[in-house]
Amino acid sequence: MPKQKTHSGAKKRFKLTGSGKVMKQQAGMRHNLEVKASKRKARLNQDQVLAPGDAKVAKKLLGH
Repeated sequence: MPKQKTHSGAKKRFKLTGSGKVMKQQAGMRHNLEVKASKRKARLNQDQVLAPGDAKVAKKLLGH
């Protein structure tokens, strides 16, 4: 049976930590940045842990 290919969209959006958690970029940093406060932008710029239900799907797409 052939190997399972990694989903191209998923590998650009998610990364796995050493402990197996799936990290994602917080939404809201793509546009209208001049309107947002620096404190808000700093918070939005941090990676977030993906919700458990979504993480299960993302791991499958990443081949784990």
